[in-house]
Amino acid sequence: MDPRRSILIVDPLEETRAALRAALEPRGVRILAASQPRRGLALARQYHPDLIVLDLECHGQAALDGDAAAAESLTREAPLVMLGSARRRPPHLPAGQFVSKPYHYAPLIRKIEELLAADRRPAAAG
Repeated sequence: MDPRRSILIVDPLEETRAALRAALEPRGVRILAASQPRRGLALARQYHPDLIVLDLECHGQAALDGDAAAAESLTREAPLVMLGSARRRPPHLPAGQFVSKPYHYAPLIRKIEELLAADRRPAAAG
């Protein structure tokens, strides 16, 4: 992978953020992380990541509904991989960008690598 590529991980679980960081940083990817969608949106606007991984169920339904605007805004910032239960899959999201829970990290990492490879935008400098 291009070492200038960056990924934003928005997930409330530190262990998920740490596992993805441990798997992706050795591949030369810069990792940005947030535990809440609003913080993730701020990071996305500041750093313009090449890909965003967003846990849809990160705060329970009531809190996620409260962050719906931030979550929707994230979808406009970069290609997005959403993690969640199949029954709550957003209907407008292409199937290739949704990873159903429970998931295994290896297929998730492959999905991230595929999307980064398919994304032909120039990598952000610095």
